[in-house]
Formats: sequence, structure tokens, C-alpha cells
Amino acid sequence: METQVLTPHPSIGGSYKYGWQQMKKYFLPLLLVMLVLIIAEIPASLADYEVGEDFEFEPVTPLQVIGSLYWLLILPVFQYGAQYLFLKAARNQEFQTKEIFSGFKKYLNVILAYILVMVLVGLGLILFIIPGIIVICRLVFVPYIIMDTDLGPVKAVERSWAMTKGHGWTIFGMGLLAIPVFLAGLLLLLIGVIFAAMLVFCAFASIYQAVSTEQQDNSGLSYTPAIQE
Repeated sequence: METQVLTPHPSIGGSYKYGWQQMKKYFLPLLLVMLVLIIAEIPASLADYEVGEDFEFEPVTPLQVIGSLYWLLILPVFQYGAQYLFLKAARNQEFQTKEIFSGFKKYLNVILAYILVMVLVGLGLILFIIPGIIVICRLVFVPYIIMDTDLGPVKAVERSWAMTKGHGWTIFGMGLLAIPVFLAGLLLLLIGVIFAAMLVFCAFASIYQAVSTEQQDNSGLSYTPAIQE
């Protein structure tokens, strides 16, 4: 009996099933990507700020300033690079872990896109939370678009907003499903959380690939991603 090979489908179940399939197929390379990302996130912990008893922030230390700058100016590059490698896995494209640094080739676009999305989400959250959740769901494709095309930050935001039209509830449902996935990972301690994160990353890369393919088929246009040297 032949093993069924799934293809990306823009649904909650379809994205997680395909993500699970690709995670198993590229398990060791993706695990290494996650480990590199975890290590890259460690310096950002220096940015933790303490709040006093009167809900006032304690004086900022030089290490906190360094941590904040790292969180804003360096960490997004690793995050975007990691998401791009998960996208490559969703496309059955071979990759090397060192490609997680590929975001530095698009450094300005990555940082500006990260800041723009952060500002838009922040404004949305100020408007009674729900608009912020909508913005998060509609802009979830921005990292893939930045890494996968030659579009700049503003165009990437516009493209993500257009691509996710009609898929907002699906993306929201995927985010909700990620909660029990991570809770299940916690039952296996740290290593389980890493596996859970890998699955969620694979699922979101899968829905981006599924939506991209779907829209290309509907438009009848061919699509050529940006060349990554």
C-alpha cells in the first residue's frame, strides 16, 4: 500500500497535516534551524524590564538597551530567515541551515517590514484588541513575502493583506490550534516545545504556499520568487 503524499491546502486541518508531513520529511534540518533560532533569541532576553510595586519601570540598564536594540535590529533577521527555510521545506526545496542568515541580504527590508507590522498591530490592539487580531492574521504572510520576493515593506504588507482576503478565519483558527499544540509540547518539557514550534512554523509556511499556488492558478500567471544566492 502506497503512502499518501499530501499537497498544501489552505485550511486549518490541511495546513497542519501538510506541515506535519513536511516536518517529518525535513526533521533534522528544521530541528537545526529551530535550535539556531533559539540561540539567536537568547540575547533578546536582556531587554526584559522590571516593573516596581507602583507599576513604574525600574531604571534602564545598558544591558537592557543592548538587548532592546538586538531585539529590534538583529533578531528579526533570524526570524525571517527561519520562516523562509520552513517555506522551502513546504516547497520540497533542499536548503542549508546557514541560509537562516539570508535575511541579512535584505536587511533594510526585513527591519522596516518588522517595524511596520509591529506598529500596525500595535495600533490595532489599541483599538479594543479585535482590530489588532485582525491585523495579525492579515499580515502573517509578510515575512514570507519579504524573503520570497523583491517587494519592499509597504508592498509586502499590501500583498499580505490581499493574499489573506477570505483566509482570515482560517489563519485565526490556525493560531488558536497552535495553543493546544504548544500545551501538548509542554508535557514533553523543553524538547516538546521545540517540536510544537516546528509544527506550527511548518503549518503557517504551508498555508502561505497553498494560498500562493491557489492565487497563481486562479490568475493564470506564473510566479518566480526572488533569487537567493
